[in-house]
Amino acid sequence: MLDAAAPEPSGSLDADWSAASEFLSRCEALLERLSPRSARGEREQAAASSIAEAMHTARDGFLRVHVDSVYAALTNDLTAAVRDADLLYAAAERFPGLTPTRAAVAAECDRSLADKEGIELAQGLFLARVLGSPRSGAHLVDSMLRPTDAALERLDELRATGVVDLGVVHVSRQGRAGVLELRNPRHLNAEDDTTLAASECAVDLILLDPEIEVGVLRGGTVDHPRYSGRRVFGAGLNLTRLYRGEIPFLFFVTRDLGYVHKIFRGLSGPHEGEKLWVAAVETYAIGGACQLLHVVDHVIASRGCRLYLPARKEGIIPGASNLRLPRFVGDRLARQAILSGLEFEAGSPPADLLCDEVVEDGEVDAALAARLDGLTGSGLISAAANRRALRVGQEPLEVFREYMATYAGEQARCYTSPALVRNLEEHWKAHEREA
Repeated sequence: MLDAAAPEPSGSLDADWSAASEFLSRCEALLERLSPRSARGEREQAAASSIAEAMHTARDGFLRVHVDSVYAALTNDLTAAVRDADLLYAAAERFPGLTPTRAAVAAECDRSLADKEGIELAQGLFLARVLGSPRSGAHLVDSMLRPTDAALERLDELRATGVVDLGVVHVSRQGRAGVLELRNPRHLNAEDDTTLAASECAVDLILLDPEIEVGVLRGGTVDHPRYSGRRVFGAGLNLTRLYRGEIPFLFFVTRDLGYVHKIFRGLSGPHEGEKLWVAAVETYAIGGACQLLHVVDHVIASRGCRLYLPARKEGIIPGASNLRLPRFVGDRLARQAILSGLEFEAGSPPADLLCDEVVEDGEVDAALAARLDGLTGSGLISAAANRRALRVGQEPLEVFREYMATYAGEQARCYTSPALVRNLEEHWKAHEREA
């Protein structure tokens, strides 16, 4: 169906975009002639795949040469801090066809994962090129470390009352500690598109409040019959919403460039600063919840608590765990955990590499209070300095940027692969679960 190959860049931004834009428009016209994805036969699906690959080749070829110029055009020559979502949709307006529009992505989110057209792959490849550039990538990483507008708007409320209720996330100041409690009980405190913005706002609030010295991560109590009245640190990703197509691809990148990275590195810009973080883990920490243990400074876990990354069964990359987990447990155990589903159980020797304290069930509150008293009782003047010093050898900013460049592209390929749908149906029976 396609009568020409993707254009080769010449080096001129205007000329190269003109050629790429014309090519992408022809490809879009061809795709519109095909049946919807779920109704395509083998021949049409092969044609759609061929056209989509040609479009990705054209986009990537253009960005390979011009990514810094494109990024500069979208950020007022790097003077504006633009978040990843706004950057992608600005690109869609300034360079039509380079990334999908906001409306197109919204329509894609109305489709189940199996019926998606795969347009979000272009977002991942765009971000991979941006993050792969030392100049543009460093600026984007820094932009994502700025506090959100939502947090700045709620800061006075936290300072005045000591509490901010964000629905699925609750923030409270308890003494000199700021406690972030994930409250998504119906889904056993799983994370999804409904929790992401609130989680980042909560982390920002804790980092912004000058009366808070230490951040605490906890899971709220749940009402599931099996765990009724117990705290669950987190069930990982809400696979039901993922299977139904309600979690967009960008969730993954925003999560790790946003609130997870802020826990690890703190805020940038005028509000620059970081704090120590403690995780109080009960029942289990699965997937994304387990990933959080790699960025906090102290982990208290109840004995027998399960800590694991079911990435192999899900068919996706477990955030930045591929970068961070080997630092805690070594390369061999990290590979077993990520590639083969090895589980860690608090109180066992392998899990001791992830946990600082293991206490009996029911003793987490007391252990947490003692740890917070120990951390804040003599002041924390050197805490941020020591955190920064540790990061110099462990995870310099450039290492994280390069990792996220790989992550953005590869996670987009995983997300848009039919294999993800098969994995969710085979391993999690996602097609049988209620919303």
